[in-house]
Amino acid sequence: MVLQKIISKTVLITGIISILFSCKGQIKTESRPTALIQKSIGNIVHELDSKAVLIYQDKKNNYWFASKDKGVYQYDEKTLRLFNTADGLISNRIITIQEDKNSNLYFDTPKGISKFDGQTFVTLEVIKNNIAQQEWKLEQDDLWFSMGWDKKGPYRFDGKNLYYLQFPKNEMEDEFYTQYPNASFSPYGIYRIYKDRKGHMWFGTASMGIYCYNGQKITWMYEQQLTETPEGGAFGIRSIAEDKDGYFWICNANYKYKILPDNSRNNGLNSINYKRETGIDHEGQMLYFLAMATDNNKDIWMVTYDHGVWQNNGKTLTPHPIKESGKNVLLHSIYMDNHGTLWVNTQDKGAYKYNGKTFEPFRIN
Repeated sequence: MVLQKIISKTVLITGIISILFSCKGQIKTESRPTALIQKSIGNIVHELDSKAVLIYQDKKNNYWFASKDKGVYQYDEKTLRLFNTADGLISNRIITIQEDKNSNLYFDTPKGISKFDGQTFVTLEVIKNNIAQQEWKLEQDDLWFSMGWDKKGPYRFDGKNLYYLQFPKNEMEDEFYTQYPNASFSPYGIYRIYKDRKGHMWFGTASMGIYCYNGQKITWMYEQQLTETPEGGAFGIRSIAEDKDGYFWICNANYKYKILPDNSRNNGLNSINYKRETGIDHEGQMLYFLAMATDNNKDIWMVTYDHGVWQNNGKTLTPHPIKESGKNVLLHSIYMDNHGTLWVNTQDKGAYKYNGKTFEPFRIN
């Protein structure tokens, strides 16, 4: 009996010690870090490409500079990092940069759309079947892409699927191919995508004028002086902006456009109902603009190829020349960041930043 009690106590003590050690082991295990170590992608560099022709600032205030052919740079004001196809980017040529509500970034390229979640790049799969043509919709969080200049319409991403859409056939298409049977680009190729204050989407094309989608139907407008320069050059619709009075400025400042209510009920492609008014006559100059951006005062800043930047307050054009060694710098795009600062990207001279008086070259510290 005594022996049985001793054995029972021994078993009990052994069990308690076992439990204590087991608990201690669990505590030690839980204290270990469980997160996997992510391998950083991209290469740290110390100089921005002179052909970084596009800029975007994300919600975390990182700057992104897109190169013509080297990929995209991320700059957090401390480190400059370059991402390219070796890191999963589908192409080193970036057309536009956008961001969704979850802070994922999207890079529009001629080869596809790359999504970046802060760790990895993935390529969005395109839905091209006939059902996709029913996906002309207008939802608040949609992102729109061109994916190059050889398509017949835009791409719409609803957060889950990427749909390839096509514009209704334009009566000018046959005329275009009769005149240019061996054209290397699509006349519907999109040069500019613009979202107005009502949320309507505008698409500036290479040779078919402008398409507008208001969520219900697609309408269209064409004026030769918007698409072609007086010298006969094919400019295409490269810039669109809406001013504080609701007028649209398209490619040049000679005219402005008031969009009127659309009462058309015809099937097929309907024309945009608009009124053209005199814009700004600047000493007889016919300036064509590659890009436009609106500042916090609602002035429109317009970028030419080789005649500097022009500030449009609705009444006058104020020149802001950008020169190097006495020669006009060739420009590409303009952008206003989260802080209200204007940036201009050039064809081969890097980025310029507006200091309130003039545009000065931007250099990585």
